[in-house]
Amino acid sequence: MTGVIAALFRHPIKGFSPEKLGRERLTPGEPFPNDRLFAVENGPSGFDPAAPGFIPKQRFAVLASIADVAKIRTRFDPASGKLRALARGGGTFEANLRSAEGKQAFAEWLEPILDTAAGPLKVIDGVGHAFLDHPLGHISILNLASLRDLEMRIGQRLDPGRLRANLHVEGWPAWIENGWSGRQLALGAARVRVFAPISRCAAPGVDPQTALRDVDFTAELHRHYGHVLCGVYVQVEHGAVVAQGDAADALPG
Repeated sequence: MTGVIAALFRHPIKGFSPEKLGRERLTPGEPFPNDRLFAVENGPSGFDPAAPGFIPKQRFAVLASIADVAKIRTRFDPASGKLRALARGGGTFEANLRSAEGKQAFAEWLEPILDTAAGPLKVIDGVGHAFLDHPLGHISILNLASLRDLEMRIGQRLDPGRLRANLHVEGWPAWIENGWSGRQLALGAARVRVFAPISRCAAPGVDPQTALRDVDFTAELHRHYGHVLCGVYVQVEHGAVVAQGDAADALPG
């Protein structure tokens, strides 16, 4: 089953805007590089940087619970630690997010924008730990044909950015990926294995362009297909640089 990598994305701050890439190196056993490095606590999350572990997304400022997160565009430079952010309607922010002062300043800047948050807001750094939605779901892939099939059924265009995947793939039949648990994929010269389909929450119901919750995404999935799956998690077995335009093949067996 042959497809093509249509786009690559990282999300340096969990729940916040994606950054499109042309290429990236995948490493065995590791998440997508510079993805979910930081998170914004919506009240104390229980995260311990000395013993980092999985924390449910509900404890962070994310689209599933706070649609206004989509009003903010961020850009992070991993080399310098510098974050630039722009809020819809005006307001900009710039600081070193790796510094304590930068984290505090960003949380203070966010407070009036995310005024429905339970709070207090606090920016935390995983320091090598990625704030993934699933502890073993290292990298996420969206089959664009599956999303288009859902669009056709509900009569509404759905921005693929709603799904916050690391890779978008063209060329696979719609929904074929739901049966690929345990199957190896070739992404360019890299080899990954499908861990599991992704069970979706309320986050894709938010339009990333308008910050409006305009579709009950999980209800529509269940109504049309009898499940709430869209996309797959994979784990890297053989590392390599992957790029937009590389083949994305499901290997035999």
